[in-house]
Amino acid sequence: IIPYFKSFRALEWKNALKSFLNPFFEYFFWFFLIFKVKLWDMRKKINPLILFGFFGIMIFILILNRPRFEDHPVKTKSNIAQVETQALHNIDKPVIDVSGWQRPEEINYDTLSQNISGAIVRVHSGAQTSKENDASYVNGVDKAFKTHITEFQKRNVPVAVYAYVAGKNVQEMEKAAEVFYNASSPYSPSYYWLDVEEKTMSNMNDGVEAFRAKLESLGAKNIGIYVGVYFMEEHSIDTDKFTSVWIPSYGSDSGFYEATPKTDLDYDIHQYTSKGKIAGFDHDLDINVISALKNKEETFRKLFLKP
Repeated sequence: IIPYFKSFRALEWKNALKSFLNPFFEYFFWFFLIFKVKLWDMRKKINPLILFGFFGIMIFILILNRPRFEDHPVKTKSNIAQVETQALHNIDKPVIDVSGWQRPEEINYDTLSQNISGAIVRVHSGAQTSKENDASYVNGVDKAFKTHITEFQKRNVPVAVYAYVAGKNVQEMEKAAEVFYNASSPYSPSYYWLDVEEKTMSNMNDGVEAFRAKLESLGAKNIGIYVGVYFMEEHSIDTDKFTSVWIPSYGSDSGFYEATPKTDLDYDIHQYTSKGKIAGFDHDLDINVISALKNKEETFRKLFLKP
């Protein structure tokens, strides 16, 4: 009997109870078939309460064992209305971006989710990956992206995704885009971001466009670019075909918001520190805010509530 009751830790009470009672159900079934005549003959000698109790137990076991749809639940996506309500309630809270370097076992997702408005999760670390590391596999896929996305979506936090762009030629760029899309799309992210920080091709703009165009051809609708203003200008990165721009501008990188970036670039979201502190994670986090020059709710909806 004890092993059955231990199963309460892993199963719902109903399933554990079914496991406990199934052997008895079979016993009572055969007992009833064999002795039904004798029970009928002895009905005057047996206390009616005993008979009612016996048949009550039988009926209870039959009901417990009847097929039910919820015994085989189908995994569903986050409730869109709940995601929107929670996100807009938390709209003044920061957006974080995370990767495999923020290990899931070190995150209290319940607490962290209450202190952010959205999350951008790395799915691909770049085609330059030559060997497996703590955060990504050899093929560039982030080791923690599934856990990060699943845990945030379970708590109705809107999620976008990003890939570090580092192909050495157009073919590598397109292959990385395909891997990125195939890994991300089952989770219906609100946005696909290209993280462009490093020159890995002689004409980096051609590589970035090859990555973007491949994503679009695969079905991605909302595609943005993360790029520093200086890098963009130095390497002539064209942002016109992207539907949103995300820029880093840290100031002294104090962990706090210091100032609006000095640029004429039309951007929607600003990464203002890599040393942010938010309850739910004891280490540094990248923290972002919607551009102070944009309508906050309108821009947030664009980036996180329109997958």
